[in-house]
Amino acid sequence: MKRLPLSILMAAFFGWLLWSVSLRQAALFLVGIGLGAILAGQRFGFTTGWRMLVEDKDPRGVFGQLLLLALAAAMAMPLLGHYPELTAALGPPSISLLVGAFVFGLCMQIADGCGSGTLYKAGMGIPMNTAILPMFAIGSFLGSLHLGWWLDLGRMPAVGLVSTWGWLPALLATLAALAVIGFAVKAYCAKANGAQQRSMPGLWQRKWVMGAIGLAIFATLNLVIAGQPWGVVYGFGLWAAKVANGTGMVDLAGNWFWSQPGNAQRLQETVLLDITSITNIGILAGALWIAAGKPAAAKALTGTQWLVALVAGLVLGYSSRLAFGCNVGAMLSGISTGSIHGWIWVPLAFVGTIYGLRIRRHFGF
Repeated sequence: MKRLPLSILMAAFFGWLLWSVSLRQAALFLVGIGLGAILAGQRFGFTTGWRMLVEDKDPRGVFGQLLLLALAAAMAMPLLGHYPELTAALGPPSISLLVGAFVFGLCMQIADGCGSGTLYKAGMGIPMNTAILPMFAIGSFLGSLHLGWWLDLGRMPAVGLVSTWGWLPALLATLAALAVIGFAVKAYCAKANGAQQRSMPGLWQRKWVMGAIGLAIFATLNLVIAGQPWGVVYGFGLWAAKVANGTGMVDLAGNWFWSQPGNAQRLQETVLLDITSITNIGILAGALWIAAGKPAAAKALTGTQWLVALVAGLVLGYSSRLAFGCNVGAMLSGISTGSIHGWIWVPLAFVGTIYGLRIRRHFGF
């Protein structure tokens, strides 16, 4: 589809949301379009940035993510400090988090995308990610069915730095930690490239910098408009849950996760009233707009590669629910709003990425 008719359809859907649903949901649809356009236009991939660091000793993708985290925290933490009605992306440190983060980091490299990566690449029409998206949703739903059992294995109360220390100390501590990581990444890449007798790539690349600035702005708009940080995974699980509940495949009334008042209410409402879902729809639309009229770049996969990718997508969704989010919900929104669980998520997911890259190479992706 060309951009003009697509733009007309998107504008019509925005107008319908504004008239029939709510101003907030219409605004969040626009936020989603902005997020999708930036993700697709700059090809800002969290998965890709980590892979560049591990395989190519190229720090530019990770430095773009560090910049994003710093900017998002600088905007979100003062807002959280001054407006208590806004909520942080808190998750409890738990066995569930430890297992989920590691498995997620492993599977996202095989599936070539985290939550946001799968979403925007599906919007661009890339076949593998388009096929993985429903598997991700099913996996996220299955994870929600078992989350209560996982949390019973051991958990601690969620900790928010902003509410515990105040927004300014929390922000300074976050920026200091990000700076330490930046210095460590730079030193690692310099040493690794020196050992291979090649020059190290620069620390900054325009697409990563522009992507970081754009995503930080739209993530902050999401926080202000929705009252909660940007998330991706919940919407996927909700879509699958509504199908399962509507068809009578599963009785969710007694499930620990879906019997909670907020989740039970969303099961009964239209998906267009869900904050995460409407933003996800916007991301798909924004990525589709960027890719409009262009053939999707796709690598031909063997039958084995397709099977491995689809299984990875299913497990990716399952582990994302256990880990209380993906690179967006756990890492970006968690760290930028002061949640300790975001800082726990990152190293475990990164170790998982190292093993995931080995599996990826083994199957020739």
